[in-house]
Amino acid sequence: MMADTGSDEVAVIGNIDLTPGEIENNMKNTQKSEKGPVLFRKMEINVAEAEKRTVKNAVNMQEIYTVYLIETRPADAASEGTNSTPDSLWRRYSEFEILRNFLLVTYPFVVVPPLPEKRAEFVWHKLTADNMDPDFVERRRVGLENFLLRVASHPTLSTDNIFFSFLTEENGWKEMVFETGFQAKADSRLKALNATFRVKNPDKRFAEMKHYGDELQSVISQLLRVRARVADRLYGVYKVHGNYGRVFSEWSAIEKEMGDGLQSAGHHMDAYAASVDDILEEEEHYADQLKEYLFYTEALRAVCRKHELIQYELEMAAQDLTTKKQQQEELATGTVRTFSLKGMTSKLFGQETPEQREAKMKVLEGQIQEGEDSLKEQNTECDVFVKSAWSDIERFKDQKNHDLKEALISYAIMQISMCKKGIQVWTNAKECFNKM
Repeated sequence: MMADTGSDEVAVIGNIDLTPGEIENNMKNTQKSEKGPVLFRKMEINVAEAEKRTVKNAVNMQEIYTVYLIETRPADAASEGTNSTPDSLWRRYSEFEILRNFLLVTYPFVVVPPLPEKRAEFVWHKLTADNMDPDFVERRRVGLENFLLRVASHPTLSTDNIFFSFLTEENGWKEMVFETGFQAKADSRLKALNATFRVKNPDKRFAEMKHYGDELQSVISQLLRVRARVADRLYGVYKVHGNYGRVFSEWSAIEKEMGDGLQSAGHHMDAYAASVDDILEEEEHYADQLKEYLFYTEALRAVCRKHELIQYELEMAAQDLTTKKQQQEELATGTVRTFSLKGMTSKLFGQETPEQREAKMKVLEGQIQEGEDSLKEQNTECDVFVKSAWSDIERFKDQKNHDLKEALISYAIMQISMCKKGIQVWTNAKECFNKM
């Protein structure tokens, strides 16, 4: 388990109850935490290895699952050149999902980093889609480590005590996170969808950003499909060179003067064909970089949907306040401007007594005062949410531009290298043929 070293330096803002006004407190903490050091600078975090385990479930059947070893150590140990033993604990993928869901609910104004895929998607046909395949598990291990590093380097998420406990407390962490009641505070999809269609005055910036998220998802999906087809063709080209190697070797056995040259050319072809595994591993690394931002688009849209929901609730509160003020005016003047069942009843069965009208006026005055206070609070919450969310979206855009630029450049360099390797193989083969 993680020792207490350095834990008192981490700001504690995770144990919250997202009642009205407390999202604003979280967003204020965001602004404060941006000035201080993030956890990434205080602690080394690694997902060192993955391990398969087997248990019997509730119906006495065997269940196979994978756990991941998280290792942490103070960053000061590395800078001072000491080799302290890292603290370690095991986590299942489902626990990573719980952590991310908690962060999504607790920090709705943050573009929360995504988890790596739970099941293999956008694969080329030679790659297995088995979740227990060692290559897939290894890639997911790398993705989970990247997720933790993304969170640990975020100015807000890195200061959350639930996240810190996830890294340091193997036992009791689930109970701790569920005690926050975050699941009950999660917005339902139906509620968010209702807000999307019924909000009257959407913020143009968030509407455009949500549309951008949809388009980015579409573009990256197409890129991944093209890449899968390219990987398929690449695999075929390399394997065909393996056939060249086999044919040249067989041919060399029946030739005396040409035999050595044919056999040498065959060896070059075999070596080229065997290198396809390393090339495709690089291809998958590039695909995983794209997939991260494919999943990031959903996190980006989630922030935009939350703003729509806040905006919708604000508009409903304003509409309700307007209705109550109109009722107050109608009671005061004795005139009914709009058709209502109460108005028809009054005409049919007589007007209310002055005492009844005065009592209703007092109730409405109290409701109007409460409505004005609530509307003011919701306006403040919306303003702070917009400021904090847009700040984090700008941070995300800078990160995205940097990461995707590097990924695309690396992919281009890899393709150039592959082409050069192919040219070199055939150049070597030509020299072998010249010596025959």
